[in-house]
Amino acid sequence: MARSLSLLGATGSIGKSTLDLIRHNRADWRVEALTANCSAAELASLAREFEAKIAVVGDEACLPELREALAGTSIEAAGGETALCEAAARPVDVTVAAIVGCAGLAPTMAAVQAGGTVALANKEALVSAGGILKQAVRKAGATLLPTDSEHNAIFQCLQGGEISEVRRILLTASGGPFRTFTAEALQSVTREQALKHPNWSMGAKSTIDSATLMNKGLEYIEAHHLFPVGLENIEIVVHPQSIVHSMVEYRDRSVLAQLGPSDMRVPIASCLAYPERMKTPLEPLDLTKVGTLTFEAPDEARFPATRICREAIEQGGGAPAILNAANEVAVAAFLDDSIQFLHITRLVEETLDQVEAPTPRSLEDVLAIDAEARAKAQELLTIPQ
Repeated sequence: MARSLSLLGATGSIGKSTLDLIRHNRADWRVEALTANCSAAELASLAREFEAKIAVVGDEACLPELREALAGTSIEAAGGETALCEAAARPVDVTVAAIVGCAGLAPTMAAVQAGGTVALANKEALVSAGGILKQAVRKAGATLLPTDSEHNAIFQCLQGGEISEVRRILLTASGGPFRTFTAEALQSVTREQALKHPNWSMGAKSTIDSATLMNKGLEYIEAHHLFPVGLENIEIVVHPQSIVHSMVEYRDRSVLAQLGPSDMRVPIASCLAYPERMKTPLEPLDLTKVGTLTFEAPDEARFPATRICREAIEQGGGAPAILNAANEVAVAAFLDDSIQFLHITRLVEETLDQVEAPTPRSLEDVLAIDAEARAKAQELLTIPQ
């Protein structure tokens, strides 16, 4: 029988990769809901192609265009945050949560509370609300599958093993496009340079996070929530080839690694087919062409984001939510040419220094912390760097 699927963030990078896999395995899937922030014409086209039951735009101002684009079909059109959450809560076999940023938090929570299987591609949900999200997973009896390539690699390496047997988790990082840049050279990098990742094709926000190594810091926090081995037992290793996606070292010193092409369809396929495997349209990994795999320690003097993230999760309370909010503001400012590259992490650290918040107990608490941190970060943007 065909399995049912809802895709939150259908027009983004993860969404497009997911739909490509569905397209290549069309008879195996029935699409329930597709969502996007706006991109009404593109969303309508996808809804028509995959015969979705409902299409939802997060920006309600885009709803008239979506309705017009779906005229003459039986596909329901809806808009706004409430509609997003209602679509996410529909009972399906798999929900892929791929809305970028804190905007994806409420729909992800709605999908979890529905009690199904959620393939999580929104790292901000765990960073900002890790404890709350995990509690919701337990309460609803939901299954949370990690879609980030690194966490999915760890998940695969743990299959057949026990978390109590793990000594270390080794989280790999490509190092981004500026891995070999000097501190002086980093002062003048441009948006165009930062958006050219050497290995991965991602959305703009994720690509900038990779350039600052903030993505690896956020993934460090994610790994802490997903795999409870202790913060001191999670290490970041720079691996420029992006072939080894992460590793798990067991207490007998055996190290298991998951290797694969630098393509998000690999971890997405792992989640879609779990606990089985599915065929992908990718070329096989040819290690003879790769030739050499290298590893090095991260340089936190040039790239302080991993240190900032580690200190935020060690501090606890609302610090991770503050960190995430400030980073979203900073990345948006960099993409708008409002600040320089090195000011991204500087703004995040300054916001963390000036905003304090207790441990959030609910989704509403997280959103309140997020709003306060964004306001402070925006205020700091007006101060000359």
